Amino acid sequence: MAATFAQFETQVLFRQPTLAFVLGSGMSHVPAGFQEESAISFADVPGLTGSSVKGHSGQIALGTCVDRPILLFRGRLHYYEGHSWETVGRPVTMAAGWGIQHLILTNAAGGIRHDLNPGSLMALTNHFGWLSPTAWKTQVNSGSPRPSIYSQRLIALMVATDPEIAQGVYGGVTGPCYETPAEIHALHAAGADAVGMSTVHEAITAQELGVEVGGLSLITNKAAGLTGEKLNHKEVLETAKKQELRLSKLIENLCRSI
Repeated sequence: MAATFAQFETQVLFRQPTLAFVLGSGMSHVPAGFQEESAISFADVPGLTGSSVKGHSGQIALGTCVDRPILLFRGRLHYYEGHSWETVGRPVTMAAGWGIQHLILTNAAGGIRHDLNPGSLMALTNHFGWLSPTAWKTQVNSGSPRPSIYSQRLIALMVATDPEIAQGVYGGVTGPCYETPAEIHALHAAGADAVGMSTVHEAITAQELGVEVGGLSLITNKAAGLTGEKLNHKEVLETAKKQELRLSKLIENLCRSI
């Protein structure tokens, strides 16, 4: 019998996990060694609703990874699905309220930088979010650089675990459509190494709540206009499937070291 939200929350508070992962498109089956103890659908959580995006199972799971209690958010809610920013950030707000101290946000992203090909992993060193009608103006007139939200300690742990992980800046956009080649050119000029439709608001919310934040992009395709190929979500899910073992190893090692 599925747990109610009250039952699930009681189990989480009893187990006291301090580490959580938000799993991006197609990543719901990692880590392979996760031992699930309880799970609940987003649709059964007050203030949330089920995910409408393929590759996001829309669950919160409690369990152990290498004998450590952790939370997995199997998928996320996106602004482009019609949700408010408050709803998009609510899983992070709940996690902080349950005592989560460290949060790794993963996502599927399009590679802009020349060396970021499908299958690459990129630890986020910083981001910029073009999430409002005035975002382009804000980027141009941003003034002095702000300190990065993303923990240098967590970046170092990721790279120590998998030395092939690249590092770079994530450009967050609202979606729901893929960017045009002209938009990718503009993102590149502004300093983005990869682009996606999530993560930025969650990271900001986590930082405001005092949670240590790490970000990881799985590059599932080259961004629009860089290969001449038409973009599609099927490619995203296929690339994520091929990287399940690598992602599982990374997450399991992070569970040991964080």
